[in-house]
Amino acid sequence: MPARASDPGPAESGREPGRRIWEPGASFVEPASRLTGRVLDGRYELGEQIGSGGMAYVYRATDRGRGRAVAVKVLSSGLAADPESVARLQREAELGMRLDHPNVCHMLAVGSDRGLHYLVMPLLAGENLATRQDREGLLAVASVVTILSQLAAGLQHAHERGVLHRDLKPENVMMVPDDAGERAVVMDFGLAKPATSDGAGKLTATGVVLGTPEFMSPEQVRGLPMDGRSDQYALALLAFELLTGELPFTGGTSQETMLKRLTDHPVLLRQKRPDAPEVLEAVLSRALSSNCEDRFPDFYAFVAALEGAAG
Repeated sequence: MPARASDPGPAESGREPGRRIWEPGASFVEPASRLTGRVLDGRYELGEQIGSGGMAYVYRATDRGRGRAVAVKVLSSGLAADPESVARLQREAELGMRLDHPNVCHMLAVGSDRGLHYLVMPLLAGENLATRQDREGLLAVASVVTILSQLAAGLQHAHERGVLHRDLKPENVMMVPDDAGERAVVMDFGLAKPATSDGAGKLTATGVVLGTPEFMSPEQVRGLPMDGRSDQYALALLAFELLTGELPFTGGTSQETMLKRLTDHPVLLRQKRPDAPEVLEAVLSRALSSNCEDRFPDFYAFVAALEGAAG
């Protein structure tokens, strides 16, 4: 699977691991990458670090107030003084608290303790789809159709509550064991935005369009208003990669890949996966239409078409 374009995480302090560097009256905070053993707001006891990215670190933690295991996402120290980054973390929590669906990760709380900004979410066992594909290779068509149906249900739930994800990709989907076997869960609403706003792709005053270039819809690339059909486009790209190990648009750089999405037609699914049903190719091709008006009107219609593909 091709590596994703991403911004490098901010540098943390060079102090030795495990050493407390915050003291009353000090102007600096502990490195967000070295918080094992820290208790946030006297309630969330942080254990091992279980994830990291350009903006934040994720820890396994114990909620002392309710005696349960949770996951805590802490904003990187290098971004803690950036009002825009803090606002984005708070927005992720606030939008995530609107959601209550088995295929979407619900947010539990948001807080700030001595300069450390964090949000709390359920601790989910399992692995993300990128890890699954690295381990297993190309997924079976039937498995991919099931995953797509579940993700579509979760995203439709989010859209009906006014939340656009805007950064759907295999790394942001967890496969979680449950009584029925496993279920796909949409994670990381860090770039989510209320659908009731102007819906544009721009989150910053500098005109920078945020997201993962390989999974941006054409309207997101252009910084134009977006709605639920942009998430549908990203879901179709995700499906294409799960089925073929490639994306339907390729280029030497992220910028070239994005430009092709604006000017070229996507590669047809059966050119890369001959055993895929023609009807599934038709579903993904429609969802990958460069004009959002030509895509499915919502995920209900998308899932109905998928069920036909499964049949």
